[in-house]
Amino acid sequence: MYQRILVPTDGSERSLRAVEGAAKFAKPFGAEVVVMTVIEPYSYTNLAEYRPESIEQYDERVTAEAEERLAEAEKVVKSLDVPVRTAMVKSFSPAEAIIEAVDREECDLVVMASHGRKGIAAVLLGSETQKVLTHCRIPVLVYR
Repeated sequence: MYQRILVPTDGSERSLRAVEGAAKFAKPFGAEVVVMTVIEPYSYTNLAEYRPESIEQYDERVTAEAEERLAEAEKVVKSLDVPVRTAMVKSFSPAEAIIEAVDREECDLVVMASHGRKGIAAVLLGSETQKVLTHCRIPVLVYR
């Protein structure tokens, strides 16, 4: 039924639980898990402002943080003896990056953590999970 499951992670405890849940879900299907993380590119707006780090320093820092997130998630999936690949994408819109990864990675399911925003905050701030649910062409399983 499912062959490749995309699981975005931001390194939070909740997203790591979603990674684990996706791996457990994938195992009986013999599906592969693709764990991805999105890093925000350096913002070139307001370049006149004081910046505590250079573009190169920023890139090195966020890439190292993303590699740590992916390594931790990969370890969780491997511990359950499920095939896993990782992907890192730069984008100002995590939801768009996730939706684009669905096609690029040939996934047939997305498993995402719900960030649990409630009330007016969910309406005003929006949610990457909600955006993916709204615009993704394949099923999205929201892991609580």
